[in-house]
Formats: sequence, C-alpha cells, structure tokens
Amino acid sequence: MNNAIPELDQIKRQLMTLHRPKKPKMLVVDDEPDNLDLLYRTFRRDFNVLKAESGIRALEVLALEGEVAVIISDQRMPEMKGTEFLSKTVPQFPNTVRIILTGFTDIEDLVDAINSGQVYKYITKPWDPNELKTVVQKAAETYEVLKQRTEELNRSQNQIQLLATIMQSAVEYSSLAATLAPIANAVSDNFLADLCILQVLENNVLTPAQGIHSSGKTVENWLADDPLAQEAIASGTIQGSVNIATDAALSGVEHYQKSGIQAHMAVPIVHAGKSIALLSLQWQQPCSLRPDELTTVRLAAQQIALVLASFQ
Repeated sequence: MNNAIPELDQIKRQLMTLHRPKKPKMLVVDDEPDNLDLLYRTFRRDFNVLKAESGIRALEVLALEGEVAVIISDQRMPEMKGTEFLSKTVPQFPNTVRIILTGFTDIEDLVDAINSGQVYKYITKPWDPNELKTVVQKAAETYEVLKQRTEELNRSQNQIQLLATIMQSAVEYSSLAATLAPIANAVSDNFLADLCILQVLENNVLTPAQGIHSSGKTVENWLADDPLAQEAIASGTIQGSVNIATDAALSGVEHYQKSGIQAHMAVPIVHAGKSIALLSLQWQQPCSLRPDELTTVRLAAQQIALVLASFQ
C-alpha cells in the first residue's frame, strides 16, 4: 500500500487545480445610483461585485446568488434600513461579514446591531476610499477564516458519522451481502456522489455481489470494463479522474460518454494486503471534493475493509 500515497497526491493536485480560488463575492446595497456605481468600481478588480438598490432587492439577490463574503449596505434607505436588512441575512449566512455606511446622526442606531454581531464595522459618510478598502480587505480575510472553520467542523462531523455508520453495519446486518448497499448509501451521501458501487472481489476479479446507491433511476455497472477500476484492482491503489472531459485517457471511453459521468474515483478495499472489494464513487459533474477530503476516503476504505473482513 506504499504506492497509494503518490497516487493520492496526484488526485489531490488535480482537485487543487480544479478548485483554484475565484474572486470572492461582494454585495453592495445603496438606493443612490452614484454611490452604488462608485462602490462597484472601487471593488470590481478584487471581488465579484453584486449590486442592489434596496434591502428588498438585496435579499432577492442573495436568494439567487447564495452566500457572499462581504455585504456593504447604506443605512438610510426607503422601505428598509440597512441594519434591518443586514439582520435578515444573519440566520442563513452567518459567516458573511457586514459593513454599514452611515451618517454621524445614525450612530446610535448601530449600537445594537454591532453588539449583536450583525454588523462588523461601520463607515461614516463621506467615506475615505483607502479606509474602506482596508476595512473590506480585513472583512474578506475574516470571512475566509470563519468559512474555513465552519467547513472543517462540518467535515469532521460528517467523517465521524460516516465511519460510525460503516462500523454499525457490522452489527446490524447478518451477512456480507446485506451490508453492501447500506455502506454504499452512506458513502454516497457523505461525498455527494451520483452513483456509488461497492462490489466484492475474489482473486482480483469482480463478483456479482454488490451494493449500489444511485441518485438516478437507471444504473449500469461497467466497472469490469473500466480502465480506472481495473488499474485500482491491479495496483491496490486509489485511482481517480476529477474531470473526465479533460482527461485524454478517459474522455473517449464509451461508457463515460453514455453515462454522463464526469468524475470517478475507484478505491480498492484492502484487508491483510489483499483486495477484497472495490468502492466506486461517480459524479455527473467535475469532482467537488476538497483535497483534504481524500483523507476521509482512505479512512472509509479502511473501515469498510474491517467490516467486510468480519464476514469472511
């Protein structure tokens, strides 16, 4: 299994290339068109800037675009004050960093919003562009830290739940065949795969014993003819392609073209130095796994090996 590390590193590099950082999103909200355009021009080089002329319209933009890193909102707007609008964004987007633009006379209105964590910073009008840029840069950095911590916590919780579910299957089911589908289901849900197949091997040959979980209606198992699957079985190492459309070795393979699968990871399940099963994770879009989630893939494979071996 020593050769598994270089292969995992290769897949990790593919994922890092696929997930190159994009410009963070920013939403600017102001009922004065000149201010809105000025904010847009100030930040368009460093951010993907979205604009809204009112709090109501801004909520519609967020519903369509999803989470943004930073919101800059004017305080005094018709229909809805800036603090009222920002408070409505907290439940769904807790990591978003909120900045408000205000006149000196509105300072008292901001105290509760700042104390409750709804507003990160306020900037008085007329604002200094350099000061605003500095504040926004720190806000974007704060967002990245909050987002990273949230993602790490979620991944840790998901990993614990997945591994517990895999091990529990050894207790709940009385035969190897009965465990295959529940494990495939748990793994598929954790990694958001469109198709997951867990298939038993005998003497490095795929057997009819398999568990399948699919998000679609029809499933075709072509692993016996798949280059990645066969290489994973032969080498005992994880094989994967995170974007088959750009993979010269696989883009012309017929079953990928017919099935629409755009990413595939073939994971040998190894116990006592012997491959006893193959785990196949397939996606209908380029792989959305983060590079550090490969650790969870390896841990899951080890747990699955222990469960399947307990029935032998």
